Amino acid sequence: MTHSVNRRALMRGAVASALGLSSLSVLGADPALSLSSPTVALKGNIRHSVARWTFGFLSIEELCLLVRRLGFSAIDLVGPNDWPILKQHGVDSSMCNGAELNLEDGWGDAKFHKPLIERYQKHIDLVSEAGYKNLICFSGNARGKNPEEGLKNATKGLKKILAQAEKRGVILQMELFNSKIDHPDYFADNSAWGIELCKRLDSPNFKLLYDIYHMQISEGDIIRTIQNHHQFFGHYHTAGVPGRNEIDDSQELYYPAIVRAIQATGFKGYVAQEFMPRRATDEEKIESLQAAIRICDV
Repeated sequence: MTHSVNRRALMRGAVASALGLSSLSVLGADPALSLSSPTVALKGNIRHSVARWTFGFLSIEELCLLVRRLGFSAIDLVGPNDWPILKQHGVDSSMCNGAELNLEDGWGDAKFHKPLIERYQKHIDLVSEAGYKNLICFSGNARGKNPEEGLKNATKGLKKILAQAEKRGVILQMELFNSKIDHPDYFADNSAWGIELCKRLDSPNFKLLYDIYHMQISEGDIIRTIQNHHQFFGHYHTAGVPGRNEIDDSQELYYPAIVRAIQATGFKGYVAQEFMPRRATDEEKIESLQAAIRICDV
């Protein structure tokens, strides 16, 4: 218990220092204080979020306090066990997870449909009852199947849960990954495959999670793709290329222009930071998140 208390105190100090706060008690036990006085006044044009797993050195409560102090109120990739903590702090679960088997065993392979259907039917209800909207899903790996086989399998499987998603107001969002560096053999490794799946399913409750980092590696042409196909994209993830690190001037993507392109489409969903901070200390990692939010706050 002493170790836990000491760690919590140290982390509050790191957060407070990174945000330029004069008192460590600002991130103390009283959540009302953290909710009422964000340190950053954002423009309100972009709905910001951050992926839970990339800031795993913080507890879920500490991350809730941090995002509220940074001026936004959403965390990506949070499952049902942590939703009560998010609700306590007025933070949205902007992309729910927990229904997937893993990243490799997905909808593109029919042998995984039975357990996937059972899990997604349960989670669609959980997401809806919690008042959330987005639930992530994955194509999985090809394992020798050609792209058309994967499309046919994914279409057949997803159609078995889409009616429920439509009825419950839940949007299934399939994430696009690169197969060149991070996820070898992944089916949905290009926007064209995902867009074709959207067309075949023909439902407002199925969208693509357009991961900018992954698609820069897979195909590039990010802004044109967003402009031409934004109607299929329900959520965005950021990270720097190369390395999946900070989205600053050390990498090849210029995020202010990308996020302005997203905004220009009339997008009302979330842009979630999913970079892995490469900086050494926890305090510096928190500063990286604050900087990323400012970069994307167009």
